[in-house]
Amino acid sequence: MWIKNIVDNLVKKYGTNDPFEIASAKNIYVLEHNLHEEIYGFYKYIRRNKFIYINSNLYQEEKRFTCAHELGHSEIHPRVSTPFLKRNTLFSVDKIEVEANRFAVELLMPDDTLYKLSDTKMTINDAASLYGVPDEVLDLKKFKY
Repeated sequence: MWIKNIVDNLVKKYGTNDPFEIASAKNIYVLEHNLHEEIYGFYKYIRRNKFIYINSNLYQEEKRFTCAHELGHSEIHPRVSTPFLKRNTLFSVDKIEVEANRFAVELLMPDDTLYKLSDTKMTINDAASLYGVPDEVLDLKKFKY
């Protein structure tokens, strides 16, 4: 639940759950580059500066999830330059990758938004698709009751 608390505090402080807006407000440089098709993005910490690199060839939803994932690294692992987020990294059991994925899921699918959808016939998978969260990481969502 500690990751959810970090996310909740960020959303409250910046008034948004948009990872691009939060990164901008925190002076984190978000750069798009033409990266190899397997690479979604990565996070770099260089001389007290934070950078999020995103593959410019991704769909907008993938860019948003990648930005949220890399923002997670900047919040949870701020001094660690992380390996590339690859397509197969979504299945990673590596602790820092799982934590960044959980951060992204919590940021992009806040509890209050999901509770509002409970009156509809939408499934959690439908909501994940709506918010650009890959099914592979959906099991990382934790609810506060």
